[in-house]
Amino acid sequence: MTVSTMTRGFRPSRRQMLAGSAAAAGTFTFGFSIPAAAQQAGVPEINAWVVVHPDDKVVIRIARSEMGQGTLTGLAQLVAEELNCDWAKVTTEYPTPGQNIARNRVWGNFSTGGSRGIRESQDYVRKGGAAARMMLIQAAANEWKVPAAECRAEKGVITHKASGRSIRYGEVAAAAAKLEAPKDVPLKDPRDWTIAGKPLLRLDTVDKTNGRKIYGMDFKLPGMLNAAIKDCPVFGGKVKSFDAAKVKDMPGVKHVLPVGESAVSVVAETWWQAKTALDALPIEWDEGPNAQVTSESIAAWLKEGLDAPQAVVGNQVGDAKAAIASAARVVEAVYSYPFQNHACMEVMNATALYTPEKCEVWTPTQNGEAALAACAEASGLPLAKNEAYKIDLGGGFGRRGAVHDWVRQVVAIAKQIPGTPVKLIWSREEDMLHGRYHPVTQCKLTGAFDKDNNLTGLHMRISGQSIVAGIFPQNIQNGRDPAVFQGLNPPGPEASIGYGIPNLLIDHAMRNPHVPPGFWRGVNLNQNTIYLESFIDELAHAAGKDPLEFRRGLMKNHPKHLGALNAAAERAGWGKPLPAGVFRGICQTMGFGSYVAAVAEVSVSPEGKLTIHRIVAATDPGHAVNPAQIERQVEGSFVYGLSAALYGEITVKGGRVEQENFDTYEVMRLEAMPKVETVIVPSGGFWGGVGEPTIAVAAPAVLNAIFAATGKRVRSLPLKHADLRKA
Repeated sequence: MTVSTMTRGFRPSRRQMLAGSAAAAGTFTFGFSIPAAAQQAGVPEINAWVVVHPDDKVVIRIARSEMGQGTLTGLAQLVAEELNCDWAKVTTEYPTPGQNIARNRVWGNFSTGGSRGIRESQDYVRKGGAAARMMLIQAAANEWKVPAAECRAEKGVITHKASGRSIRYGEVAAAAAKLEAPKDVPLKDPRDWTIAGKPLLRLDTVDKTNGRKIYGMDFKLPGMLNAAIKDCPVFGGKVKSFDAAKVKDMPGVKHVLPVGESAVSVVAETWWQAKTALDALPIEWDEGPNAQVTSESIAAWLKEGLDAPQAVVGNQVGDAKAAIASAARVVEAVYSYPFQNHACMEVMNATALYTPEKCEVWTPTQNGEAALAACAEASGLPLAKNEAYKIDLGGGFGRRGAVHDWVRQVVAIAKQIPGTPVKLIWSREEDMLHGRYHPVTQCKLTGAFDKDNNLTGLHMRISGQSIVAGIFPQNIQNGRDPAVFQGLNPPGPEASIGYGIPNLLIDHAMRNPHVPPGFWRGVNLNQNTIYLESFIDELAHAAGKDPLEFRRGLMKNHPKHLGALNAAAERAGWGKPLPAGVFRGICQTMGFGSYVAAVAEVSVSPEGKLTIHRIVAATDPGHAVNPAQIERQVEGSFVYGLSAALYGEITVKGGRVEQENFDTYEVMRLEAMPKVETVIVPSGGFWGGVGEPTIAVAAPAVLNAIFAATGKRVRSLPLKHADLRKA
């Protein structure tokens, strides 16, 4: 397949702390404390979320991480909306995870993944803004000796209409900061929003374009040294020996250090000196028992799971096996999905400064509290003697979330050079060889029809890797990883299947290779949507029905799924004529709290060259905090999702990853990107995410369009291996 170009005091482990963070987030209650330091500095902190300067500048504190998705701006909009401040005077800052713990986790959950940044913190951040507004108004009312109910605030100015008096936020901030926080904090109806819900420009764009934005690789401290690292290329292997004497006199080299049992680091004046010496360093590896594993051996193992007698049930309705056994006709297909790398443009990096009294880390992270836990675990110091400072991310996609291996490494290095700041930067090759990869799976789908071509049963057997077993094994209950079933769950608010099938069985045969899994943007929703939506298309074809109408017939009790599907179909003009040689494919899913659907328009030349002309994508996130950001997120989702569908594949040979850089791990180029039309259909009443859901509909929409164009079903990705010449 080729793609044409287009002109268009205790010491917790990391896991213990994460578990505690999750539990605390689940019981988070609204309440604020006022640190004395803020008052002494003369800049009043109204509450944990809002600081108002005398000149009316408003600082909104954001606990979630910014990695290009726009969470920083969206959360600031929600706070500013309830605060009724002047948006032109808003800026933001990150609190630290150490401060969060010291203040009884007043900022709630720091984790930024699963498209949760807004949907899981919108309530308490809005209350933070509303409470601050109420306190500012009360301070003005106290000064004027009038009831607060007679005062109102707009754009950072409080007025008392009866007397004609007005006062700026900055003038009453100090008095407001001394007031007790209100216990009853009503929130605005989203229909009354004037800041939230609007397509405002992002707060971080200017600094990104003028060079003021500092990323982890830019960060510097006085006297800082630079480190490069090599870990055993086979997962589970160790360092057998290394000869430091061979490189200790090379330019700039200061130290050659072991890092744990499996890695070696060179520390030098510059990073390039460190990498050059590391490349010259003789290292002998003990590759361990996984050195014989290959992609082929993994695939064979997973294939066995498709018919294994034991599997864990994720969703069951009726008796699917009986329906299949008594069916007038049975349709069966097997699909597969490979390992994939996050491949962030900014490689893993962190800076650490260790002393026996304190250990500090500066790093791009999706979860400041997890970074802090990793720092504490590696330093061996009590938690209170550690701190992690978040820096904006040059890409995250889940890689910088649950696992902070690079943080542990930099602390292990800095601990051997106390008092000296050390910046660790992974090489691109190290980043590719030591990722936490999208899990590898296969899926066998069996559908049952009665004599009238009604779908009476469906069995989906997933065989493959569990992310939760690899990262949070304590969360596996009775052999079940709930994340495996994203998009296939029973009806409910999260990742539910959108079809009513009388007899349904979705189960999982767990097979965990030695390649470590990770939460890769969109996670299991990606392959599950490919499996289900491609097979639904197969079933529609087998029944002789239009793919859209076949889906509609199964979605009568799933109105929100159907609403997104209809919105995409209507905008795309489903059923209307297309230019000669252009064909459509359609799909839908629900994940991360949102309902999404897509229609792809493609053509395939006689030589098998695929051109993706247009994607129409509908999203129902419940509430749209910033429609412009949603459009950009949807467009970016298709860059990511189509890159994965067309090229994304990590293969294993001799126990190690074969792809070491972008020459062998391709991504989509701008010239090949199709036109993307975003349809936002917020139906209200719930809060969904937008960073990840539409990734899942990229591949199946294109795969279904390819079938319409060629009569061929592609059941194994990436598409670069497929022969798309017409059947």
